[in-house]
Amino acid sequence: MNEAAVIDVRGLTKRFGDRVVVNHFDMRVPRGRIYGFLGPNGSGKTTTIRMLCGLLTPDEGEGTCLGHDIRKEALKIKREVGYMTQRFGLYDDLSIEENLDFVARVYGVADRRRKVGETLERLGLATRREQLAGSLSGGWKQRLALAACLIHAPQLLLLDEPTAGVDPAARRDFWDQIHELAAQGLTVLVSTHYMDEAERCHELAYISYGRLLTRGTVAEVIAGAGLVTWAIHGAGLVDVGHRLRSAPGIRTVAPFGATLHVSADSEAALKAATAPLASLGQSLHITPIEPSLEDVFIALMQQAQDNFAPSPP
Repeated sequence: MNEAAVIDVRGLTKRFGDRVVVNHFDMRVPRGRIYGFLGPNGSGKTTTIRMLCGLLTPDEGEGTCLGHDIRKEALKIKREVGYMTQRFGLYDDLSIEENLDFVARVYGVADRRRKVGETLERLGLATRREQLAGSLSGGWKQRLALAACLIHAPQLLLLDEPTAGVDPAARRDFWDQIHELAAQGLTVLVSTHYMDEAERCHELAYISYGRLLTRGTVAEVIAGAGLVTWAIHGAGLVDVGHRLRSAPGIRTVAPFGATLHVSADSEAALKAATAPLASLGQSLHITPIEPSLEDVFIALMQQAQDNFAPSPP
């Protein structure tokens, strides 16, 4: 890959006390890409994002963000990054327009009034410009927060679980906007727990308890997991699931609607685990399927070691 990277970091490490929250993390993100950042709660995603945008200094590691050294040029990075946090961070008692005007003042945006007006139009907020932010629904608050991130024309957008608590229609609108921005050259790093959102990203990185477990396109991540997955349909699936979870060689067992997805490292392991099910006297139908992204991430999460778990005696 010869394209210049917007994010290029190596060996990022951050400790809080005696806990390693981010452990020698590498990431390279080219311009105009939507890069999904996934992992369970407490996995170090937010800490990594804060190191990338200059809010935290890594204990170890080096690299650049937007061409600026993450250790020495944090202020320059902050001026060129839009960072949307998990929680709504604007003023409830100001209107939409007043919030955007305030943020534009903070960044010293030139021709501020015109820029605020353009941003209101661009994000579909113009008709609600006088509405107080505190009275907005979750979806409209999300749209306002995104507008505030874009008011100073950043080159990189960092989104930390931006659609938590937002309804599906608003989430889809949000992702449509993100893809339009990426098509215009904006680079986006987004952390999410939603698999449908992960599938909308150009590339993915999965971090668990501070360590990078896998990265690549959706197809590359699924192929790299090496899972063989079967779908089981029929009656008594709760009991079937209990039996399969204790079977040797089984990686994951997860209900998906009226079916079970059962994954292992080989077809032989699946055959051995499911053979005893014939003795249950239940009508079960087993179908080989392609593992989903969620199957892969469940398997990755189960094999990861919790860095906050008590140490063995």
